Amino acid sequence: MIKEFSEFGKSLRSQKTENNWVNDALQEVDISLVLTIKHDGSFVSLRSIEKKKTIAEAVQRTSGKGARLLIDNCGYVLGVYDYDGNDFKKKAKKMGEQKAHDILKKDTSEKLELFKDRLNEFVDLDEIKPLFKFYDSNKQSGIDTVTQDYFMKNILKKDRGGNIALLVSNTDKYVHEHDVVYQRIVDVYTLKQKDFISKIKRKCSICGGWQYPVGDFTHFPIKGIPGSKEPAGGRKLVSYNGDNNPFESYGMVGNENSMICTNCSKTYVEGLNWLLSEGTIFKNKKNKDDIRYTNRWPLTRSASFRMDTVMVFWTRENKKLDVADFLERPKSEEVAKFIDSVTSAKESDSRYLEHDRFYSCTLSGSAARVVVRDWIETSLVDFKESIAKWFQDIAIVEYDNDLKNTQINYAGLYDLARCCQRKNTDGTYDKEDKSLSRVAANLWNAALKNVKPPLWILTKVLQRARINGKPQNESKVQKHIDGVTAERAALIKLILNRQNEGGNFVITEKIVEGNRPAAYVCGQIFAKLESIQYFALGEKNAGIREKFFTFAMTSPSSAFGRLFNLNSKHFTKLKNDKPGLAVNMDCELQLLCKDVDINCFPATFSLIEQGQFAIGYYHQRQLQFNCSKENKKER
Repeated sequence: MIKEFSEFGKSLRSQKTENNWVNDALQEVDISLVLTIKHDGSFVSLRSIEKKKTIAEAVQRTSGKGARLLIDNCGYVLGVYDYDGNDFKKKAKKMGEQKAHDILKKDTSEKLELFKDRLNEFVDLDEIKPLFKFYDSNKQSGIDTVTQDYFMKNILKKDRGGNIALLVSNTDKYVHEHDVVYQRIVDVYTLKQKDFISKIKRKCSICGGWQYPVGDFTHFPIKGIPGSKEPAGGRKLVSYNGDNNPFESYGMVGNENSMICTNCSKTYVEGLNWLLSEGTIFKNKKNKDDIRYTNRWPLTRSASFRMDTVMVFWTRENKKLDVADFLERPKSEEVAKFIDSVTSAKESDSRYLEHDRFYSCTLSGSAARVVVRDWIETSLVDFKESIAKWFQDIAIVEYDNDLKNTQINYAGLYDLARCCQRKNTDGTYDKEDKSLSRVAANLWNAALKNVKPPLWILTKVLQRARINGKPQNESKVQKHIDGVTAERAALIKLILNRQNEGGNFVITEKIVEGNRPAAYVCGQIFAKLESIQYFALGEKNAGIREKFFTFAMTSPSSAFGRLFNLNSKHFTKLKNDKPGLAVNMDCELQLLCKDVDINCFPATFSLIEQGQFAIGYYHQRQLQFNCSKENKKER
């Protein structure tokens, strides 16, 4: 997995132009503040800018301090801190405000000295000489001007934690962006690498080479993985941090155990960070900035807020794939064409695709660590066949109110996962319910690998599909209860058909005629009884669906005795009010009852049978919607 991430990172590097600086000694960082000074070192301005990326020295900090050359945060560049920030507030709450001020003053003072020490390493460069005046010879007009109070009054809270780039007046580049500065950083880094290799030579377990050193170097962080609160610096995929060297084997310490060279450790991070962040900004329905990702699912940043899991995907040749968009918003016509193209593809056509591979990785965040939940590697041919099979398995009819007819519906992956999520009494989704992330990860795996989803998802979706009994206080009737929706029916159909070992009942997208299991027929009968009640009594706050759906789905023998007793009363009223409709409804009910022995209903239904019951109920309801026109005429 890490090898593929690394290869992808190297591929991204190879796509950069000659004007881009690409080296392990450098990395992309964000700038949100600019400090401008004159050639004599006097202060001009400190201003916020729209966040932008730039190339700077690669520095990895964990718990210790370490200054980056010419660009860093306010503590390193100016020796000031944000006393309105969370770090200060935590310290103040724990030990008092004055003590918190003392600690942060000492901390930033040390950081400023480290930053100046880094400048001294490059004292011979003309480009940074104004900075020595700013910090030393002309400090009264320079750094002393940017006091703690000045920083707090002039910089907005949202920008105080960002990196500060340095700019000398009448120049068109930030100081750190001069080629001579980049070259010097690279030269110093290369020299250190050669010195390390001359002393210790180990083979990298990723690239298999000896060119770059393998040692106890800390890997760079991954940013943007949801989960528990992400640390400011990001999370680590490979890390051996700990006190007293807890990870030791064969005399190796810390990251020496990973045996990953410095080059591979940076390229895999670059590749993964790109997959997690690449996308375009757009305005969402609430007119707020959002990001539509290209190689990540969920597709948008706003949708990711509701999950603690993320899936990234790519091909070895980094070809554009609309897989996530296709799974998220499938259109019936496009799906039909796609299935035709896959099923009719010739072997000679697919042979040309075999050399490219499809990869997907499912990740979650846990404190400072990255959790790998799943890894998928397959050929593009198998990948497309799996997607085609996925759409065939989730296809289900749904009545279209606009077209007044049933249509084949293909639910989006996110909607399928979300139909298992618990709702609050006000109809909003319960954010504490983690089933959205867990179901989504399993469905993603099932879609890409054409495997069975776990049975616990069937339990989840049936829990959500069940309709609770009538509440004691009718004013609190849950108006948002959806029952067996198209998404839930599609998910049940997918699970039941893929759990089918062969020879058992296969669920199709529309109602099944002929030989059907008892549970499926019971679902149809329940829908018919509900329909008779509706035509006899009209809309009820709590009809048989609200009172008996769960009872009938789990204990049919007990439930249907009471249901048929109730139905006799509903039918009598319907016969008096609408005799023609009553005859039709009775005939339809009798036809359904012929397919099951109503005197020998099973005492209970298994989990699989409960799923069949829900599908039978859903299919019958869609059929009845289609026939509602005729029934209304008869009324």
